Amino acid sequence: MAARGQQTFGALTEARRLDRRRLVFFSLVAATCVAMLAMLAKVFGRDGISVVDALMLAAFAVTLPWNVIGFWNAVIGLAVALTQSEPLRFVAPLAGLDGPDARSASRTAIVVPVYDEDPEMVLGHLEATIIDLSGRSGNLEGFSIFLLSDTQDALRAAIEATAVREFAARVSFADRFSYRRRPSNADHKTGNLWEFLDRRGDDFDYMLVLDADSLMSGAAIRRLVRLMDANPRLGICQTLIAGLPSRVAFTRLFQFGMRHGMRAYTLGSAWWQGPAGAYWGHNAIIRVDAFRRHCRLPRLPGRSPLGGLILSHDQVEAALMQSAGYEVRVLPDEFGSYEINPPCPPEFMRRSLRWCQGNLQYLKLVARPGWTPMARVQLVLAVLMYLSGPAWLTFVGLGLAQAATGVTGGLAAANPFGEAPSNLALWLFAMMITMVFAPKIAGLVDALADSRRRRSYGGGLRLVSAGLVEFVHGMILAPIMAITETIFIAGLAMGRGLTWRTQKRRGLGVSWEEAARRLWPQTLVGAVMLGVSALYAPALLPWLAPVALGPLLAIPFCRLVTRPTFGRALARWRFAAIPEEIDPPPVVARAMRLATLADRAERTASRRGAPQQLAAAE
Repeated sequence: MAARGQQTFGALTEARRLDRRRLVFFSLVAATCVAMLAMLAKVFGRDGISVVDALMLAAFAVTLPWNVIGFWNAVIGLAVALTQSEPLRFVAPLAGLDGPDARSASRTAIVVPVYDEDPEMVLGHLEATIIDLSGRSGNLEGFSIFLLSDTQDALRAAIEATAVREFAARVSFADRFSYRRRPSNADHKTGNLWEFLDRRGDDFDYMLVLDADSLMSGAAIRRLVRLMDANPRLGICQTLIAGLPSRVAFTRLFQFGMRHGMRAYTLGSAWWQGPAGAYWGHNAIIRVDAFRRHCRLPRLPGRSPLGGLILSHDQVEAALMQSAGYEVRVLPDEFGSYEINPPCPPEFMRRSLRWCQGNLQYLKLVARPGWTPMARVQLVLAVLMYLSGPAWLTFVGLGLAQAATGVTGGLAAANPFGEAPSNLALWLFAMMITMVFAPKIAGLVDALADSRRRRSYGGGLRLVSAGLVEFVHGMILAPIMAITETIFIAGLAMGRGLTWRTQKRRGLGVSWEEAARRLWPQTLVGAVMLGVSALYAPALLPWLAPVALGPLLAIPFCRLVTRPTFGRALARWRFAAIPEEIDPPPVVARAMRLATLADRAERTASRRGAPQQLAAAE
């Protein structure tokens, strides 16, 4: 009885602490947004505010929340990392974070939903994960493993079935492994998981969801189970997800920036979000009973692409779980959770656009009754993530149009589109650049300040030099993605969206022809930006060049960062190496060995030809 009272008192104390933190956080965000809008209005208003100026102010206002929230997340997260001896416990005071794994009476289903995936990659990662989970004793008590296939292509299905039979014949945990393939992939991944839950949900307390490319250490999995056992109101929990080592330049640079930047950023978000965190859809443990009772997705009104089936299911499930009174936690630490990042810009763009379409569907959900305030905030943030880039492009486009037509209004004597830069405009420009790159700057400072983390990247010199190159990589990629998302959102408004397709996960060298076919619109926009500026507003060129050169160089950029020789050279020099490449944990090392064996087998099979593969599968 006393323990229960103490637990209730602790929950109330944390709730009050979170209320204060959220008040501070949203006050900082609101004050920053208002101050920056006022600065821009003053820059524009030196000669009066025109209609175009007002539209630009509106576009600028849309860009601010996402960037300002990211800035304060990074600042607060860095402060927590540098000042707290136990940063994780400071932002996530959960029972069971530390200590040995006690014997658990719970039952956990490890589920891997797949759709037309490479079975050797999927099974290799699953084998490495389960071997690490079982350890030397081979103990998997309380765990069952399910490969849930939605594969529809006949040849792929046959190859998959053969690979699964061979896998089950060689692994020691075959008695705990099950495979089933649905005849149709109705409702995609969510339909796949719900078919399993409707059929087997009563048999399990928790469900650990892995993607086709997921890899997790046994210690990470057992800690998630321990946390669920010790915190009965914890509905969904996951740690940070790191990319796996890659020899593709694009992937190396992208995930290097993500790897060092995500800890400070997520510490900051966990500081004020607490038990109302995000959910990324995989590498997470879920309380089955709560999920089944509260997290079945609604059908959205209207037709596709923004109606019908919800594509980005994860954050809606998190919002439903929170609104039902359960906690959703992201643990901001780098502990045994991995995935494969896209191997080239076209695949990166396609994945991002699929998320964009799914997140914009939340516009039909945000105003629904029943959400908690924080659940609604998470849905709004998911929408703003994909409106910020198009709003920025609208801001630049309006300024260029104003400069080209001569209808300047108050902008004539101002900056960033005027003849004489003012100190205020310079400060505003510097603030925006700082805010955009704040998570990466904070990540570098965090890694440099910790000797252990610094060594894990190969030392301070390697960390800083790769960080500078990754900044350039990010500056090129960000405006390319903003243009891509703007074109895509315009298509959504006209009823054009994406269909569900298998994601390519292996390294792809993109040819000049493919790069030109996919990236000519971005190149054209970059050329128009610089051309209009050179003709009508030469003073704008120094301001516009950092954001226009990326799209202008999109085609050669895509070709360079996917060239196998360039990627191999970076890997040989260990440039932009992540800690898992420099000192691979056992589960990563095992997965890499299995991937190498699978690659050799695939090359051998390809020399024999697909007909022989199909015959063997049959």
